[in-house]
Amino acid sequence: MTAAGNRFTAPRLVAASLVFALALSPLRAVTVNELLTVSPMTPRHFANYFEDFEFVLFDQVQDPEVFLSTQRGNCQDYAILGDYVLGRRGYDTHLVHVRMVGQIAHDVCYITQSDSFLDYNLRSYYRNLERSGPTVREIASRVAEMFKSNWTSASEFTYTYEEGVKRMTFTVVKTDPPAEDPDYRAAK
Repeated sequence: MTAAGNRFTAPRLVAASLVFALALSPLRAVTVNELLTVSPMTPRHFANYFEDFEFVLFDQVQDPEVFLSTQRGNCQDYAILGDYVLGRRGYDTHLVHVRMVGQIAHDVCYITQSDSFLDYNLRSYYRNLERSGPTVREIASRVAEMFKSNWTSASEFTYTYEEGVKRMTFTVVKTDPPAEDPDYRAAK
């Protein structure tokens, strides 16, 4: 076969080899500093960085650089990092811990400006934010619905990497009247 008849000419062969090599080589992990400085940074852009991360359950919140470099973690790692990054980028964020019947608890990061929350389970979908009302009760109901479960209680919490401690600011119990929820009046 002549070179003219060969569909793999030198430029095409080099391009195909480069594409193949890039597909096999792992992409460089993003750092916390890059998440804090890259522009633009919206909740949707933030979620896009995590679409290929692997779910691994850890007892404690991981150091954010470890979470980013290993690309392995869970809902608390993701929600807390979302709160940290987006909060510093001007978004009003709230961390919510939802406890469900027969399930482990689940953490999400609610973003007031978008009336939605970041959920680690949605990170690899086109619609990587879940719409919800702003109250902890509404967020817990939406999370439980996604899990096809029933929620029992949910708490808004804070977390700082320096202290390494989740601090519950208030808890909502599903069986209590919604009007007794601490965030009920603020949402009305």
